[in-house]
Amino acid sequence: MQDATYALASGPQLTLTRWHDFVATGSGDVLKPLLAESIVFHSPFVRSPIPGRAATALVLTTVAQIFENFRYHRTFVAGPHDVGLEFSANIGRWELKGIDLIKFNEAGQMIEFEVMVRPAKALQALGEAMGARIGPQLLAMKAAAGV
Repeated sequence: MQDATYALASGPQLTLTRWHDFVATGSGDVLKPLLAESIVFHSPFVRSPIPGRAATALVLTTVAQIFENFRYHRTFVAGPHDVGLEFSANIGRWELKGIDLIKFNEAGQMIEFEVMVRPAKALQALGEAMGARIGPQLLAMKAAAGV
């Protein structure tokens, strides 16, 4: 079986460029137009998905503040509307590696964002930092969404 080669559609390509602008600036104003209103965020440390633009923007802007030495290494295109971004960062003394799996709609907005992180100690440090900063607010948002 031979691996297929895909090209990212033009809408997602533009969004991905703007995503890298967000990563560089941490600006919620840059981020919000990239997210579909109905986006679903899959966190590496909570079981149930986090629905909606406001909650996803809160998570992503908070992570941008927590990660140190964040950098992307490789991009994997899995289809015209699907991409994986390999990254590394630090949380205090912990080095981590991870991947962002992003699915886009036809307009190029992000409709699904899933994060995977290793090792477990770095994931635990990330969960603790996120919980301390936005835990109650995120729980309230999920409850309001019926999750």
